[in-house]
Amino acid sequence: MSLLELALTAAQDAPAGLLPARQQMALSLGWHIVLACFGVAFPTMIFVVHARGIFRDDPIALGLAKRWAKVSAVLFAIGAVSGTVLSFEMGLLWPGLMGTYGDVLGLPFAFEGLSFFVEAIFLGIYLYGWGRMPPKRHLLMLVPMALAGIVGTFCVLSVNAWMNDPAGFRIVDGEVVDVDPWRAMFNDQVWLHFAHMWVGAFVVVGFLIAAVYAVGMLRGRRDEHHRLGFIVPFTFATVAAIAQPFVGHLLGLRVAETQPAKLAAFELALETESPSPLRLGGVLIDGEVRGAIDLPRLGSVIARNSFTEPVQGLDTIPEDERPPVNITHIAFQSMVGIGTLLMLSVIFFWFVRWRGRDLLENRWWLRFVVLAGPLSVVALEMGWIATEVGRQPWVVYGYLRTADAAGENSGLWWLLAATVVVYTGMTVGAVIVLRSMARRWRSGEDDLPSPYGPQLADSASGDPGPR
Repeated sequence: MSLLELALTAAQDAPAGLLPARQQMALSLGWHIVLACFGVAFPTMIFVVHARGIFRDDPIALGLAKRWAKVSAVLFAIGAVSGTVLSFEMGLLWPGLMGTYGDVLGLPFAFEGLSFFVEAIFLGIYLYGWGRMPPKRHLLMLVPMALAGIVGTFCVLSVNAWMNDPAGFRIVDGEVVDVDPWRAMFNDQVWLHFAHMWVGAFVVVGFLIAAVYAVGMLRGRRDEHHRLGFIVPFTFATVAAIAQPFVGHLLGLRVAETQPAKLAAFELALETESPSPLRLGGVLIDGEVRGAIDLPRLGSVIARNSFTEPVQGLDTIPEDERPPVNITHIAFQSMVGIGTLLMLSVIFFWFVRWRGRDLLENRWWLRFVVLAGPLSVVALEMGWIATEVGRQPWVVYGYLRTADAAGENSGLWWLLAATVVVYTGMTVGAVIVLRSMARRWRSGEDDLPSPYGPQLADSASGDPGPR
C-alpha cells in the first residue's frame, strides 16, 4: 500500500473530531507560543535596562524599562486569553488523552497555573511601583516575575517532552497504574526540551525588539534611545543565536535514540546508510527523494556524533508509524537554515564592530535586522511543526495514537471558526494598542497612564498624574 493510500484509509477511519482538533491546536499553539516567548525573555531584558538606569543614573535606560513594561503588560493580557483557551482545549479536543493520562499530567499543569498567577501579581506590582517604591526594591519585583515565566514554560515543556518520551506510569490490562507525576514531569527529555525553548525565546524576543528599533533608525531616529533599545535585545539575541545550534544538536542526539522515525524524516533517510549523508532540501515523491543535495558522511556526523553510525532509515519503520515526511523534513531544515543564518549574522555584526565599523549606520544592515525579526518567529514555528508533526501518528509516543485521542464531535469546526475570529480580533487589537502607544511616545507623552490603579498626585500642583 502506498503512503497516499495509507493516508486516505486513515482519514476515512479517523474520528470526526480529529481534523478540527488538529487545526485548532495548530492555530492556538502557533499563536500563543510567540507570546510565551515574551513572558520568558522580556522581563530579563527589562531588568537589564532598569538596572542600568538605577546604577548608572541613566534616564534613557529607565525610560526604556518603563515603556517595555507597558508593552509587556499588553502582551501578557493577550497571552492570558490565549493561554486560557489552550487550557480548555486540552480536554475538549483530546478526551482520549486527558481522560486516560490526566492523573499523569496534572502536576505540571497545576504548577503552570500557579506560575501564571505569580507572574501576573508581580507584573502588576512592577507596573504600579514606579514612583511608589524604593528604586532597588522596585527593580527586584522583576525577579519573581521572570522566574515565574520560566517555571511556567518549563511546566508546559515538561508535558510536551513527556509526550515524546513517556515516563511515570505503567499500563496493566489497558489501564494506567503506578502513576508517578514527579517522574512524568521530570522525564528524560525535559531539560533539553526546556533549554531549546528557553534559548529560542531569547532569539525571538531579541530579534523582534531589535527589529522595532531598526525600523525607527531607518526612519531617521538615531538617538541614544533607539541605539540602546536596539543593542540590549540584540545582545541577548546574539548569545542565544550562538548557543541554540549546540542545544539543538544535543536534543537531536536524543531523537536518534528515542524517536528514530522522526529523525529519519528530519534527514529524509529512506534507507539506513553507513555513513549517512546530510541531505539538503529535497522532497519525497512517489517513494523517491527528488531535488536534494547529498553531502557525504555529514548526516552521521551531525545526527549521530560519529563518522560511521547510520541514521535509521524509514524502510525500518512500519508504514502506519511513519510521520508525514515532507512536512517534517521541510520544517526541520527551515528551522536549521534560518537559525544558521541568524547565528552567522550576529557573529558578523560583532566582528565588524570589533574592527571599528558601526553597522547601525548601514541601511542594508538595518533592513536585514527588520527581516530577521519575522524570520526568528518562522524558525520558532518551524521547530514546533517539526517536533509535533514528526511525532505522528502518536500523541503519546508508543502508547496512544493521535486518532485515538480525538473525539467524535464534528461540531468542533464551529469552535475552530470562533477561535479564528477571537484570535484575529486580539491580533488587530494588540497592533492598534501598541501602535497607539508608540505614536504617543514619539509625540512626547513619556508617561502614559496605566489602565488600572491609583494615580499619583503631582508634588508641585497636587494634580493627579502618573509618574
